[in-house]
Amino acid sequence: MSYKITLQPSGHRFTAEADESVLDAALRQGLIIPYSCRGGTCGRCMGKVVEGEVRYPDGQPPALSTTEAAIGQALFCQARPASDLVVEVREVRRSEDIQPRRLPCRVAQIDELAHDVRRLWLQLPGNERLQFFAGQYIDILLKDGRRRGFSLANAPHADELLELHIRLVPGGTFTRYVFSELKEGALLRFEGPFGQFYLREDSPRPILMLAGGTGFAPLKGIIEHALHTGLERPMHLYWGVRSRRDLYLDALPRRWAQEHPNFRYTPVLSEPAAEDDWQGSTGWVHEALLADHPRLEGYDVYMSGPPPMIEAARADFVARGLREEHLFFDSFDYAADSQLS
Repeated sequence: MSYKITLQPSGHRFTAEADESVLDAALRQGLIIPYSCRGGTCGRCMGKVVEGEVRYPDGQPPALSTTEAAIGQALFCQARPASDLVVEVREVRRSEDIQPRRLPCRVAQIDELAHDVRRLWLQLPGNERLQFFAGQYIDILLKDGRRRGFSLANAPHADELLELHIRLVPGGTFTRYVFSELKEGALLRFEGPFGQFYLREDSPRPILMLAGGTGFAPLKGIIEHALHTGLERPMHLYWGVRSRRDLYLDALPRRWAQEHPNFRYTPVLSEPAAEDDWQGSTGWVHEALLADHPRLEGYDVYMSGPPPMIEAARADFVARGLREEHLFFDSFDYAADSQLS
């Protein structure tokens, strides 16, 4: 059985199944309300039930007092609908609505994705969860006070662990540590989320995406969020790398393209090796995009990767009719000399 839920004061409406929390149902349909622990212990998702009834399968959560429950307050990370609901709760609509936090984390798993790319899975303590928009980044806090920023590669609905894609940078202090010393179970500290690179869901325009190298990471999170929420706008991802071995999760976007009619994927190699036997697109990735889409009026463009790619694409895209306000990018700058990340 499903129930209709209306958020006040925005008037947004969505449906929730009887066995899912109000928060989970909202996130599943692209609406975000504040949360942190998702376990009923912090109280950040508290709001008021104006009409209808909720239930708590595991009993009243710790962060909800008897008095608060009596006056209609509810913790929406735990509350299940027992009827149609009208609830009063603040919505998170912009990145500025999410306050960055400093948190410890444990390295739960390290995956070797390519010869120079590692994936870190970070686990927060206890019932802590990090609220973020897909595409944002966190700063790893080093012991000497320096910071190293890495994009989140997972979508907000799958926040049990935080996913980072880390490329080995020659001379990079932190990335060298990741590749040579970091072990599963190690403790790290980070602050976040940060950044304005996230999906503008209220736009009606089709979406073009441009990734260079590990610039695939934030776009992966954005795409997974869009597919999870049922976004129907056309999306086309162009992923540029040097050779086939650098397409470190190539099977994933190929699967998205098979399973979702509104999603297309074009990998582009700038320097394919002889053994690649590559029959696909070659050259600069932004030029491959322009070959397919010579005029960019009416599109939203999201791009993430090294600064030279961003700057070249930005100039050429605007020259082909893209409006600056419809261009969103995340430039992967690195610290200088021995402080490279």
